[in-house]
Amino acid sequence: MGKVNKKELLQKLEDRVEGHISDTMVLFQNGEEALLNSPSSSGGWSIAQCLAHLNSYGDYYLPKIRQEIEKAAENFEKQDFTSSWLGAYFTKMMEPETSKGKFKAFKGHIPPSELDAAQTVAEFLRQQEDMLFLLRNAVSKDMETIKIPVSILPFIKLRVGDVFQFIIAHDERHMQQAKRNLVKVASI
Repeated sequence: MGKVNKKELLQKLEDRVEGHISDTMVLFQNGEEALLNSPSSSGGWSIAQCLAHLNSYGDYYLPKIRQEIEKAAENFEKQDFTSSWLGAYFTKMMEPETSKGKFKAFKGHIPPSELDAAQTVAEFLRQQEDMLFLLRNAVSKDMETIKIPVSILPFIKLRVGDVFQFIIAHDERHMQQAKRNLVKVASI
């Protein structure tokens, strides 16, 4: 991805997060525990497991992003953002539209089969609200100079703009999985 307008990128990411919040509230928030914990008919994760998996990444990334954004100096002059080649690669790999491959979850991010589904959904919504807050605060920062360590390889650091794009693409990937699971469970 080449140079993009920072405000437009952040708005696009906010719109996606707001869509995740809206879908979660409508489809999952008041869902029955059994429905949310029902495994996919294909043997995949339940809806609650999809959200718990995303929560595990939020547990890692959100505090780190918050800490680095709070430390960073205001920079209203920097109006654009350019992804690093690695950040663009990771994001493209995770985007449902550009990558149809399946990935094995890393240790520490594999959810248990039985969850408190209501609590899992509530935590996902809380984290999505936190993500919105961070995206809105990033508009006054240089998103190329703020670096966040990657969860699976902490010695690799990505630009915060790349981390935002990767996390939100990852969220989209598993939201689509959860919605497919809802359709499969409802048709049984």
